[in-house]
This record gives sequence, structure tokens and C-alpha cells, in this order.
Amino acid sequence: MFNLTSSELGKKSQYISKYKPDLLFAIPRKLKRAELFVGQNPVQFHGVDIWNAYEVSWLDIQGKPQVRIAEIIYDANSEFMVESKSLKLYLNSFNNSNFNTPEEVHNLITNDLSTILKTKIKCVLYNVESSHYIPQKIQGILLDDLDINIKNCNDKPILEQAHDIVEELLYTHLLKSNCLVTGQPDFGSLIVRYSGQKINHISVLRYIISLRNLNEFHEQCIERIFFEIYKNCRPNFLEVSARYTRRGGIDINPIRSSSENFAQSNYRSFRQ
Repeated sequence: MFNLTSSELGKKSQYISKYKPDLLFAIPRKLKRAELFVGQNPVQFHGVDIWNAYEVSWLDIQGKPQVRIAEIIYDANSEFMVESKSLKLYLNSFNNSNFNTPEEVHNLITNDLSTILKTKIKCVLYNVESSHYIPQKIQGILLDDLDINIKNCNDKPILEQAHDIVEELLYTHLLKSNCLVTGQPDFGSLIVRYSGQKINHISVLRYIISLRNLNEFHEQCIERIFFEIYKNCRPNFLEVSARYTRRGGIDINPIRSSSENFAQSNYRSFRQ
């Protein structure tokens, strides 16, 4: 049986700076999904998890330090997801290890993650001055300036709808939840793109704020939001994604979509 306490999350960890692939720890997705869909038919979705690791370093064959930014992408319907602290510790283990080429490092990261997660991994090592990571503004309707009164942020509001048929992209920077294990806060910007009956913007913002003290991993939080909007509003199309702020030099960016033709863009928000 899976036991999350066997991971390094929430514990004082030894810093290992020599390549050690067994530092990686995988978490089965089905545990929280079973909890989310209890008594209901599972909602089918497509998507990916995009991880950006900004502190990837190793030594070349002459002992000179090399640095890159790693972009790691894998399918949201993989059996496992990687535990974030284990990925950080794993990447740290490259720091004092010598490798012949960046391609060797790339291949190790790709193969090690593919092995433990049992899925295909896309990994790109970018130069730290790459234009790929220039921050961009989210284009859509910002909800943060709506005038609302919150008496208890733990109250779960009803997602309300109008009769108008629309296609909208809503976003907010007020997303916050807590790590399932440590209770430490996770902050992010949430993007909801949908078409169908118009969803009341105030009710969306109230719902996002109601998750403020939720204890779940990033990926599970986004799946919960996707499921609640889909279940209550039945849009023709729905895509929910988030750009989380960094923790330990890594940001996590889940995307969940009702369509297999979803936008897999990995832009960097100004908070990241």
C-alpha cells in the first residue's frame, strides 16, 4: 500500500550533491481522484503537468559548472506524479557530478523520470538567458477587482450562471491552497477558459477564495476546480490551468481540459 510518509516531504533532508536517481518519489494519482469522485462518475479530462526547474546545475568534464532551466512535461493521465521535494533533491544531486555534455544530463533526467512515473517525459534544458522564459501578462478578464464581501473564506459558494452563451477566459491571482503534507501555503494564478452558459464572475471568485485553506497538491487542487465547474455549470468546453509560484526553485503548472486539443503553452507569469 502507498505511504506518503516514506517520502522526504516535511522532513529535514540531507543535501546530496552526487547523482542519485533513487531520490525521486512517485505519488499515485488515483488516491485523491477516488476521493474527488466518490459516489459520482469520474469526469474525463485531458492535460499535462508542466514543471520549470530554475536551479539545474552540474560540472562538465573539466569541472566547470554548467547551469540550465529545465522544462519537464508529462501527461495528466499518467498513473503517477512526481513529489516536488524529491525532484528538487534529485536535481541537487547533479550539482557536483561530472557529465560530458548537456545531452547526457537531459537523457538522464528524461529516463529517470520516465522510469519512476511510468510515462513518457518531455524534457528541455534551456539556456538561462532564453527568451522562452520572458514573463508574459495573462490575456483575459481579471476577477481580482470585483467588489465582494467574504465573511468566511471556508464557506463553499454556489457557482451561478446566466442564460447568455459566451466564450471567456477568466483569471485571478488570488488562488491559494496548502501543501497536503506540510501545510505550507501554495500561491498561484488561476486561468479558466470556457464556452457555454455564462458563469457569474463573482461566484467564480468566491469559489476560488473558498479553497484558501484546502490541503491538496497543486495538481489535485486544479482537478478539483475543473470538476466543480464542470459538474455545476456543464460548459461546452472547459480548460482550467494554474501558474503556481516557485517553491525550492521549481514552479508547477497543471493544465486540465475537456478537449484533447488543449493549449500546452508554457509561458512564465510575472509572479514566477
